[in-house]
Amino acid sequence: MHPDDPRVVLVGVDFGPGSAFDPTLDELALLAESAGDQPVARVTAKRRAPDPALFVGSGKADEIKELITLYQAHGVIFDQALSPAQQRNLERHLGVEVLDRTGLILEIFGARARSHEGKLQVELARLEYLSTRLVRRWSHLERQRGGVGHRGGPGETQIELDRRMIEQKIKSLKERLGKVKRQRHTQRRSRERTGTFRVSLVGYTNAGKSTLFNALTKAGTYAADQLFATLDTTTRQLYLQAVGRSVTVSDTVGFIRDLPHTLVEAFEATLLEAAEADVLLHVVDAASPVLEEQLAEVLKVLQDIGAGDVTQVLVFNKVDLLPPHQRPRHERDVFELPTHRVCPRVFVSALDGSGLQALRDLIAEIAVDRLNRADTPTGPADPRFDRHNSNGLPPASGGGSFLPPV
Repeated sequence: MHPDDPRVVLVGVDFGPGSAFDPTLDELALLAESAGDQPVARVTAKRRAPDPALFVGSGKADEIKELITLYQAHGVIFDQALSPAQQRNLERHLGVEVLDRTGLILEIFGARARSHEGKLQVELARLEYLSTRLVRRWSHLERQRGGVGHRGGPGETQIELDRRMIEQKIKSLKERLGKVKRQRHTQRRSRERTGTFRVSLVGYTNAGKSTLFNALTKAGTYAADQLFATLDTTTRQLYLQAVGRSVTVSDTVGFIRDLPHTLVEAFEATLLEAAEADVLLHVVDAASPVLEEQLAEVLKVLQDIGAGDVTQVLVFNKVDLLPPHQRPRHERDVFELPTHRVCPRVFVSALDGSGLQALRDLIAEIAVDRLNRADTPTGPADPRFDRHNSNGLPPASGGGSFLPPV
């Protein structure tokens, strides 16, 4: 963290049962740091419902303003979504820029997208977010335009003109992304015709997907200890000696709590890599104190994108960070998801390489069975490896634990 990074105050509000609330604001702090900000203070509040004008109420807003003065902060970041009016009112009251969780994630995505497709997707999500916030601080947007030599119809306000321009840009981006989606579909059909076995890595952001992807495929993809280190899907070949052929492995964008719907929709073409895979390597940070919540969030997003029934292998990564008494005795076991489906589970450290061979062996076992069934379509399907059944293993007695066995 650089001392010249913009200083920000973090704010989270607990609205009671059913609301997403992180009392530590640790994840929001990581997001802020990923965006190049420096968190200097954290404020939490408890309310029955958001204040219509200031979200947190005038008293708490005054407390935040005092912290801004004390720490000479440049902005405030809220862990929940703000309405355009609340964001505008808070900026006027606090005198600094105010950003909500959605806007922060969009900033990070905008800075990290590298591929042509990724940039298109981020721009689409950003414009859809901006289209609801043209009422922010710019008073010129309320002035009317019209008459000879001016764009727009008689009496058309600048805000209406800007909104129409954004809508035209959104339409253009959707058409261009439609072409990308059709190209990806053609590529997938080609892989299907050649009988390619497809593996996709999914998981909560910062679970170590890219590091694992590099360890498996020697791809050299950028990996860092930060949220959303990589956004663009990368596909490489992995040769499995037990299968006698290569399979494709794709590294996808990480998921996160309250991932903005605009991003889920905009990244539909990329997320289809997960929905159309033969097997998902669901990477979990085994050392995370909120492992259960992160796992549940990924399962929710997978269900939303139509990948909820794809065969999953749980990969509990970062076991090297566990204290010795919590490290697993075996490299493989089975795990029962909250949905009561049973998955194979492998414990690995993508950093030091432990457990990687067990993971390769498991992928090979599933691939051999799937490819053999593809070669003999008239034979009976093995229910153990039905992608819509039990994730490649027979039902196990008892439920799995969210923590490694001790």
